Amino acid sequence: MDTTLAVPLWLAVVAGALAAWALLDRLLMPSARWFIRSRANRVLADVGAKLKIRIRPFQQVRRQALIDRLIFDEKVQQAAQAFADDRGMPREVALAQVQRYAREIVPAFNAYVYFRIGYWIGRTLSRSLYRVRIGWTDDAGLDAIGDNATVVFVMNHRSNMDYIIASYLAAERAALSYAVGEWAQVWGLQQLIRSMGAYFVRRNSKDDLYRRVLERYIAMATEAGVTQAVYPEGGLTKDGRLRAPRFGVLDYMLRGYHSDGERDLVFVPIGLNYDRVLEDRTQLLGADPDAAPPRRGRLQALGTTLGFAARQAGLLLRSRWHRFGYACVNFGTPVSVREWSAQRGIRFDMLPREPRQAEVAALGAHLMQQVGALVPVLPVPLVATVLLDAAGHGLSELDIKAGVSELVQRLEARGAHLYVPRGDQDYAVGAGLRMLRLRHLVDETEGSFRMRANEAALLRYYANSIAHLLDDPAPSPG
Repeated sequence: MDTTLAVPLWLAVVAGALAAWALLDRLLMPSARWFIRSRANRVLADVGAKLKIRIRPFQQVRRQALIDRLIFDEKVQQAAQAFADDRGMPREVALAQVQRYAREIVPAFNAYVYFRIGYWIGRTLSRSLYRVRIGWTDDAGLDAIGDNATVVFVMNHRSNMDYIIASYLAAERAALSYAVGEWAQVWGLQQLIRSMGAYFVRRNSKDDLYRRVLERYIAMATEAGVTQAVYPEGGLTKDGRLRAPRFGVLDYMLRGYHSDGERDLVFVPIGLNYDRVLEDRTQLLGADPDAAPPRRGRLQALGTTLGFAARQAGLLLRSRWHRFGYACVNFGTPVSVREWSAQRGIRFDMLPREPRQAEVAALGAHLMQQVGALVPVLPVPLVATVLLDAAGHGLSELDIKAGVSELVQRLEARGAHLYVPRGDQDYAVGAGLRMLRLRHLVDETEGSFRMRANEAALLRYYANSIAHLLDDPAPSPG
């Protein structure tokens, strides 16, 4: 007997969607995971053996296993119990919150994504936007780092390009794991960032339970030898100068270090600088709290970014686009926590709370002093400093070259690391001046150059990137 059963269109659509999802989940997704995992293993075999700092087994563990390990960590469990007791809630509710935090924080490192996709993106984007250079490197110090040590790169934070350029330039040495802010928690982008081994951090979180989960993940990764990169300043510079550092993440890492353990903890200071920072005007707007605009949503920020990209594309189509000058990175002398502790006669894992905090601050201050000394001196900051010193008066190109020459002598006398393109100081002045003219920050009238009065703050932003190198040196901590 033939019978026709009529069903509503919406029910047929829902049933079809569920069937398609079941097919994808049961047949296609396992094959896709196997394919991606096999490619990642192949890259690990090919690239991993060539790295100066090896990829650790901890990074190859499945993400869900790391999440479970973090959730059931003894200290996290104790924190969840205390959180539930303080708020009079069932323990299961607190543990559910722990699970959400763990899923938010824990990365999903994939060697194929990092060394094939991520490296290609980093190299292409960096070299398309800047003339990227490695300035000074303590190769002997870096080569002397023990194979079993946990290595942490400590750097200043001028631009969101820092993540990309530092990873690209360090790719022959290590795969870096970054702490990334909430700005990157956008669908698609956050999956890519997690696959690159980065973990998400809520800046300025007051939630004690969240901070304990984050602390335990960082301590676990440090104890397991995962190579990491941190920005003690916490956020991008607002006025071009180094920001006052905060050492919370540094403290978390030291909690994963054991004085009697086999693994040393080694911090490598890095200094970065740019002839142009993509976010410079945005950061200047936030430098004055009274003048700062209301916080923009993600869609507004995306619109601003797309608008900037469209303007640059327009310049490219009209053959008027130029790269944004030089971007330079200096790699400094490693600081071994084992040696630092021996020199000061301390053991971080045995100190009471207040003495420990003081010692963490002393180590952090020393690292940031090293980072500051490593910030590269580039053409734009040099020319911007000379033009600002002229206080709005016109200078000939010869006057600017003479001012830069005097400034270079002062910086060299203080041990600063200068990057002089082509080894030609006159060319460097021309390159810096050209960049400022292209951005309409400087006007030229009959061979005389002067800064635009309404752009003094932006010129100061770039001059500030090297201003600390001209200040009287602060005494070394301790």
